[in-house]
Amino acid sequence: MNRAENIDRLANETFDLCIIGGGASGAGCALDAALRGLKVALIEKTDFAAETSSRSTKLVHGGVRYLEQAFKKLDFAQLRQVRHGLEERRLVLQNAPHLARPLGLLTPVFSWWEGFYISIGLKLYDWISGLRRQGGNEQAKLPSSRWLTRQEALKIMPGLSPNIHSAVLYYDGLLDDSRYCLALIQSADEAGAVVANHLEVVGFQKNAHGKLVAATATNQVQSGQSFEIKAKQFLNCTGPYADPIRMMANPRLSPRIRPSKGVHLVLPADILNSEKAMLIPKTRDGRMVFAIPFEDSLLLGTTDEPYSDLEKEPILEGSEVDFLLETLQPFVARKIDKTQIRAGFGGIRPLLQSTNPQITKFPNRQTRSLLRDHEVERDPFSGLISLLGGKWTTYRIMASDAVDSVYDDLNISATCQTGNHRLVGAEGFTPDLWKKLRVEFGFDEDICQHLASKYGGRARIPAALAAGQPELSDRILPNFPFLKAEIVYAVRAEMALSIRDFLARRIRLEFIDWDAAKLATPVVAKWMGNELAWSAKEQAVQTSAYVTLLDSFMERSKRT
Repeated sequence: MNRAENIDRLANETFDLCIIGGGASGAGCALDAALRGLKVALIEKTDFAAETSSRSTKLVHGGVRYLEQAFKKLDFAQLRQVRHGLEERRLVLQNAPHLARPLGLLTPVFSWWEGFYISIGLKLYDWISGLRRQGGNEQAKLPSSRWLTRQEALKIMPGLSPNIHSAVLYYDGLLDDSRYCLALIQSADEAGAVVANHLEVVGFQKNAHGKLVAATATNQVQSGQSFEIKAKQFLNCTGPYADPIRMMANPRLSPRIRPSKGVHLVLPADILNSEKAMLIPKTRDGRMVFAIPFEDSLLLGTTDEPYSDLEKEPILEGSEVDFLLETLQPFVARKIDKTQIRAGFGGIRPLLQSTNPQITKFPNRQTRSLLRDHEVERDPFSGLISLLGGKWTTYRIMASDAVDSVYDDLNISATCQTGNHRLVGAEGFTPDLWKKLRVEFGFDEDICQHLASKYGGRARIPAALAAGQPELSDRILPNFPFLKAEIVYAVRAEMALSIRDFLARRIRLEFIDWDAAKLATPVVAKWMGNELAWSAKEQAVQTSAYVTLLDSFMERSKRT
């Protein structure tokens, strides 16, 4: 992806569709629309997946909680929602196997009745996700759920408290959310979409009838650069930030989004000492909490609190740390406290308020039940289409609904083609790819496993870059598998333009270890600066700003 060339095209060409927002929904829409044959532009205010789409719990799931509510409240719309989620789970795993994989989740219980209740629910979950026929092909099920004895559970997860009665094991999926979003962006780019990050929409141009005809974008990297992006249709995919775009297009609209903050913290993996995750089925505020192995660490979350100040980044607070640690403690053998926290992050869910009667909705007729999660709406005054709400697992159906609406508005038709479209990195990926990389390039085992899991079948590109320049074959930090070559590759091929773009979203180090990210910052600044022509002063400024940011995260998480 060449950002300079893409910006030149954005400023000088006219598009069928301009998508605002480069998270999961925007990236999914860009790929869908490009594969159907539209001329597509996509712009993102900061970095791809910079907000909600990189801050998820990393699960690909149908929704165990939705299933319970469906039967408790006899709400069969939620049951259909679970079914659609489980169908999409298969496709998320199938279309990028290097970035998403099956994950076993263990639910510890403290009584026979609790185990029986949960095992019955998860057997139903298995049944709903069972063999179905799609396009003449049967989808294989993940392993079936099992009720384990205490001894079996402790063998699978040695860090569990010995006080448990038993545990129930079931399966969902795990994904690297920001890398998956980037793969969608890259796939859209290769399908013909023109994409660029660090471009902010600051206004719209309208015709004599009040319809949008252009968006004014400013370049966040080159201060002062501003230009118009002309398109026949505009699609708002900005998640929790959708209302400001809607009201920029039509100030008379009412808010639709009710932002909700959820946080995660990161602990050492040996607290559970397992490749399996843990589901804590109920907390004092009625939520489920997950403890998930991710990047050789343990990811614990999440919370659910109203959040109103969208101008401020949601971060992990000390009180939230206390809640999550108190929730986990009864389920683990070791004593855990704040000194063990390695990192943490917050995200904002784009929850929907009731429907605004001024808005005309265009749901996909086959997936009406999913409207509890998302809506596609069109403002009849400005013509802006907005994709509101949703979750990672169903991003593809959300995109299909939204692009269907675009086609309705353009009075043309084409069918969605993303169901079996494998993403960048999927081709050439096999579970033993890392072994082939080790033979071919001679890197250590952990480096080869890392390259295969982040880049899939294209891992040889950064590997060859490292092999061709000895200094780039060095690790960024001694105890981590990241190569200096990845910094250069991220700038040249993945539109990484800041230290945070790389450390938070390309290799995920910010999300798993704040101290390590601080140590890596000068190295990243040097090699990124070489690629982006930063002066020594600019490298120092960038380094100082990012380290200060990390320090603020660490300080806030320790407050009582």
